[in-house]
Amino acid sequence: MQSLWMLFASLMFSIMGVCVKLASDHYSIAEVVLSRGLIGMLFIVVLILLKGGTLKTPMPRQHMWRGVIGVIALSMWFYSFSLLPVATATTLNYTSSIWLAAILFGSAWWRGNTRFEWGMAATIMISFIGVMLLLKPSLDSNQTMGGMIALASGLISAVAYLQVRRLGTMGEPEYRVVFYFSMTSAVAGLVGSTMLPGGGIPFWHAHDVQGVALLITLSLSATIAQMAMTRAYRLGNPLLTANLQYTGIVFSSIWGILIWNDQLGWRGWLGTAVILIGGLLATFYNQKKARPLKPLHSEKPLDNKINQTTETRSL
Repeated sequence: MQSLWMLFASLMFSIMGVCVKLASDHYSIAEVVLSRGLIGMLFIVVLILLKGGTLKTPMPRQHMWRGVIGVIALSMWFYSFSLLPVATATTLNYTSSIWLAAILFGSAWWRGNTRFEWGMAATIMISFIGVMLLLKPSLDSNQTMGGMIALASGLISAVAYLQVRRLGTMGEPEYRVVFYFSMTSAVAGLVGSTMLPGGGIPFWHAHDVQGVALLITLSLSATIAQMAMTRAYRLGNPLLTANLQYTGIVFSSIWGILIWNDQLGWRGWLGTAVILIGGLLATFYNQKKARPLKPLHSEKPLDNKINQTTETRSL
């Protein structure tokens, strides 16, 4: 179920990305972030009214930090698009899975735990090689700053994912985690719309049906994806979830072929295959580790023999 939830989240994130690209002709990035937060909050409130639940939380501080760090990572990633090619910015942001593995390794070493899932970390590297083959990133000498910003967004995203997992393991339901992140996004979008250079009153301009539909779709898909990703990180191995995030690039590539007639070429198809192989290897590796040991068939006769021996001695 962990794998399925992350695959579903990756699909919804890819739909969000398509809508963000199409909506950029109608709205600013700050307005997109604001809409994503507001509609996400409204979606969660309706969900609570229908299914029950409460927004009251015993961990407001943890939610605040998760929201702030997540919004910073998202804003840095969006900003890197203005400094780098899309493929390069996306690839560097997806180093979050590698950063996540490095953080977990460092944490285990600091605590004196020598056991680390090197096999799972290896599958992450395999999938990342597929990402590089698929996206073919490039970096010029005058794009160093943009590369550092995109790389930092990957590191901060890894920290945000660990916070999501921590909130889940501490008992916070997915809808509550996503609600407070959406609230932080809405505040950040409002500040960006009104206070940044060239800003103004958000949404105070002409609209059309297509733009509004894209805004609603990207906001709902982002909210649903966040909930699915939060559940995936809560349910199981964070390294497996981080690896399966790479499937979002595969979904995005498929959307590019269907909508914009993109051509992948042999390197693109090879990268897609490598990403899928890395995800399958990670899933099988995780299942093999989680599979309980079967009892030996000789256990019951052995127990009977021991009991008989004990009874003979007692006589």
